[in-house]
Amino acid sequence: MSQKSELLFKLTPESGLTDAEIEKKRSEFGPNELLENQAVPLYKKIWHHLKDISSLVLMLAVILATYMAVFQNGGWTKTIVISLILIINVVIGLYQEASAEKSLAALKAMSLPTAKGRRNGRDITLAASELVPGDLIYLNTGDQVPADAVVLEETNLTVDEAILTGESLPVSKRCYRLKGDLTDDDRVFSGTAVVGGRALVQVSAIGMATELGKIANLLNKTQKRATPLQGKLDHLSKWMTAFAGLGGLIIVVLSMGMQNKTLADSLMIGLSLAVAAVPETLPIIVTISLSRGVKKMAERNAIIRQIGAVETIGNVDVIATDKTGTLTQNKMTITKYWTPETGIKKAADLPKAGQNLLKMLGLANNAKIMEKDGSEEVVGDATEVAIVNWLHEQGSSRQELEKETPRIAEDPFDSNKKMMTTVHRLTDRRQLVIVKGAWDRLHLDKKEPAKSGQKAHDDFAKNALRVLAVGYKVIAANADPTDWTENNSNLKLAGMIGLIDPPRPEVSRAVTKAKKAGIKTVMITGDHLVTAKAIAKEIGILDSDQKAITGSELQKMTDSELKDCIQDIRVFARVSPSDKIRIVQAWQDLGKTVAMTGDGVNDAPALKAADVGIAMGITGTEVAKEAADMILTDDNFATIIKAVAEGRTVYQNIIKAVEFLIGVNFAQIFLMVISTIIGWGAPLLAEQLLIINVLADGIPGFFISKEPGEPNIMDQNPIGNDESILGRGLMQRMIIRAITFTILTLSMYAYGRFILSTNNPQVGMTLVFLVLALGSMIDIYAIKDSQPITLQTFKSNKMLNWGLLLSMILVLLLTLLPRLRQFLHLALLPVQGWLVVLIGSLIPVFVLEVNKRLTNNIQMEPEKNSC
Repeated sequence: MSQKSELLFKLTPESGLTDAEIEKKRSEFGPNELLENQAVPLYKKIWHHLKDISSLVLMLAVILATYMAVFQNGGWTKTIVISLILIINVVIGLYQEASAEKSLAALKAMSLPTAKGRRNGRDITLAASELVPGDLIYLNTGDQVPADAVVLEETNLTVDEAILTGESLPVSKRCYRLKGDLTDDDRVFSGTAVVGGRALVQVSAIGMATELGKIANLLNKTQKRATPLQGKLDHLSKWMTAFAGLGGLIIVVLSMGMQNKTLADSLMIGLSLAVAAVPETLPIIVTISLSRGVKKMAERNAIIRQIGAVETIGNVDVIATDKTGTLTQNKMTITKYWTPETGIKKAADLPKAGQNLLKMLGLANNAKIMEKDGSEEVVGDATEVAIVNWLHEQGSSRQELEKETPRIAEDPFDSNKKMMTTVHRLTDRRQLVIVKGAWDRLHLDKKEPAKSGQKAHDDFAKNALRVLAVGYKVIAANADPTDWTENNSNLKLAGMIGLIDPPRPEVSRAVTKAKKAGIKTVMITGDHLVTAKAIAKEIGILDSDQKAITGSELQKMTDSELKDCIQDIRVFARVSPSDKIRIVQAWQDLGKTVAMTGDGVNDAPALKAADVGIAMGITGTEVAKEAADMILTDDNFATIIKAVAEGRTVYQNIIKAVEFLIGVNFAQIFLMVISTIIGWGAPLLAEQLLIINVLADGIPGFFISKEPGEPNIMDQNPIGNDESILGRGLMQRMIIRAITFTILTLSMYAYGRFILSTNNPQVGMTLVFLVLALGSMIDIYAIKDSQPITLQTFKSNKMLNWGLLLSMILVLLLTLLPRLRQFLHLALLPVQGWLVVLIGSLIPVFVLEVNKRLTNNIQMEPEKNSC
């Protein structure tokens, strides 16, 4: 919000707008609503799921297969199967996106349905969406402000502007004097909440012209980065496509040159190589893994709006979090109190002097208990709400106290005198005067222990506690209860309380867990620096060697200076919306993946700029939710860490799927090329390769998405943006697997064709088909767990066991049933052949387990001291 407004303000008559004026303004300004994003057309959603390289290669394979079917009588099997794979992938993606949007729609409950105002000389209730500039509306404690407005009349009006400023304390408002520039003190803003007093205000801006709408407009200028996984899979797909294209070109040339095959036959072999190179089921497995992550996170109070955020949250390096409501309970709480008799005590420890202090605080209180959604809710100034809650904890209430000691006069709080005075009738007809306010504004009797009170005040302030002091005196029954000059002087000191919005009890453990996982937690808040630092230290965000700065200090830094020092800063206090974007982008410039939390409109641009924007489901504004990738239904920082663990599990399972599918696919390419070069021709047909890729790789691969997270998943550092998808040993394991299967399948083909039969390619083809299919299924157990295979390996994912069993049965039926065997050009094997298949199928898992043990032993060896 700006300090001054250029708004040309014209006062509306006391009777309010007329019908003619309302219609004119409505046609000029439109409804009082924030504009929603236009729905993405279905064809764009479909293209979004088809434009990755793997899908484009599959579409090319469909075109080639269709050409062969039409002009070369090649059959429609390949065309139908590959097309079905593409369609299923798109349908699953569209379904999951729709499910996420439905979950989000259930959270949309922020809009204000009605407002009380004055039109045509009558007080009426009207829909908030029907408000126009110039309307007169009434505001009372507990109301939500429906539009930007100028304050014309007010009585102790205080407003919670946290959704716009991030400031947790309410702001006092004053009447506009009808001259000079409008300032923030004269205005109330759409979406904020009245926590005390009442007012008559005149609407000055509606819809997208409000401060809420202006910040929403910033979202259109903020671009979202592609998720790390999207970029890495796209890079991998391009690399595979180039490799397969080169292999396909070589095999077409060799087929025509060395084996004198026709162009049609050579293209068929090239098509089979394209099918072998592309893991047709990988996009589906990735989508299923992400979709399962969406479901699991929803069960953990995290609603995913953008499916790609599932894996991105697992690899965040930095979580930039708001303080109020996310790290803290968003509830001012009295933690300590002081009286001259007791000294500093915890709030739960209440001897007689403490009870007397609490009684006076309860009497000098205007918080109201209101009915909301079938339950009682305390509404009012955050400090007074805290007092009422303290009363309830001690088995008392404001109503009970006022029955015994009724209020007869009040001098309300205002921001100038910073105190409030109430007068109450005692049972003996004398009057009790209670003054509640800032410590330095109490006019104490000279005999009172001001020095010890000052020390207690300073101790509270050092611990970032907000201090409220209480003085009192008893006056005669016939004294003037409204003589405030007399009543506010020569007070006795009852004591003082220290308040703070306390941390959530589980947050400290979550921050510690984030540190262990290599994640930096940064607090970005609109609150005061002292308060922010105290909370940050208490929950473990701010260590002694780290910095905390204010927004004004940040604004003095250039982008380059911020980038150089940002890794040492853990707390940013009193920041603006543009500051938040700078912080996010400075971390991103260092190559970090950033998650940003927020609930207010002021957070929305930074939520969109972050790699993962996280909005609050309970306190979050509609603008913040629309900008976010993830919404916390419990507004709890600890839920983010649970989401990180789930995101890492999803990413880990996708990597396992890549290892499982691609290693064998490259073995298939090497098998086809080498076999052709040495003059054996293609050892597998395109149909056979497709069956292996779908049945042997695809079906078991689907169940990798159900793998539980490994025990050490939160003990590892995040995957860096510049870290290859084939890093952390994946390339080494894939090479070993590809070499193992290449040598194994070439040996099987040679044995079947030249030893087990008399130069019968079908026997060799059958051995290769079975060993490649069964072997690549069985070795999934070596891939699914980074630790050596144990009995628990088979128990942890029972769905995988059933999926493997189904795939094995289907593969065996293809070779045992005569019609299917003839359709796929396979041969019936003798007993000796089946024994070779059994031994050959177990070789890959044996090789991978040996490699795993050797690799783990090397990693476990202690580093030698270089000194």
